[in-house]
Amino acid sequence: MLSPARAALLRASTARHSALRATIQPFSTSHRLGSSRSDGTHGNHEGSVAADEPKRTLPQKASHIVRSILHGSEQVRQETKDTLSKVLARGKYVHELSTHRVKPGCMDEYKAIVAELYPLIVRNHSPRVKLVGSWETDIGDLDTAIHIWEYQGYPALSKAYSEYRADSAYTELHRKLQPLLRDRKSQIMLEFQFWPTHPPVAKGGVYELRSYTLKSGTLLEWEQNWRVGVECRKHHEVPMGAWFSQLGNLNQVHHLWQYPDLQLRKEVREAAWSENGWPETVLNTVPLIQKMSSRIMLPMPFSSLK
Repeated sequence: MLSPARAALLRASTARHSALRATIQPFSTSHRLGSSRSDGTHGNHEGSVAADEPKRTLPQKASHIVRSILHGSEQVRQETKDTLSKVLARGKYVHELSTHRVKPGCMDEYKAIVAELYPLIVRNHSPRVKLVGSWETDIGDLDTAIHIWEYQGYPALSKAYSEYRADSAYTELHRKLQPLLRDRKSQIMLEFQFWPTHPPVAKGGVYELRSYTLKSGTLLEWEQNWRVGVECRKHHEVPMGAWFSQLGNLNQVHHLWQYPDLQLRKEVREAAWSENGWPETVLNTVPLIQKMSSRIMLPMPFSSLK
């Protein structure tokens, strides 16, 4: 049975599509009414009169279509306000995905600094701030470091940011990092309700971070399908975490997996296709994707997941 919040989302989605159909249908009909006949005339007098009225409202109808597509109707906006995060998110933590692109030849110096800086942050701000993991990309975007932080909600995130700026040890080490970087990005994410982030563990092997950019408005559909798919995959591997973006690059989903090696990764992924539900999950989610990427990563020595 659907929860009230999830039902509200589905009602809002249905209302939006109904509104679009109701708007587009008269728009299309007006073109048919005003079309020329093969003999060069424009039909009878009644048809011409009927055609004139829709023509006068075409600009307004076109504008309404654009507003509906880009922004949704007022009803949809009201019913879906804050609902996605309430329905989909676990709601316990806020996570930050920090991506650092390091200048070629500077990775060893970079890792030495973060090995000092990040444990310092954890010591000074725990338990409000935790480091889920830190990795260096081995396959994919090279010369790149990935860090995932965990905060006890948005208040802890805001407080930590303020304290970082006031911490002289942090600012000094961070100053040393800056010349080593080509660029850096930060994205705030929420955990999917059905996929809590794995607690600290030392497994060795490799980690894979799979990132998907979804078509706007498809996150709920994605979650409904992946909720089934993850249950299939759990028979073969334990997921380490999954998040959807809230701030920064939007409409993105990230999955974190761990494998002893690349050969076992291949075997595990192939075995998933024999599970009932997994092929359907792939079939249903592929049309929702605009862009996807995969990074094979090696954990840094101080990482909580390693």
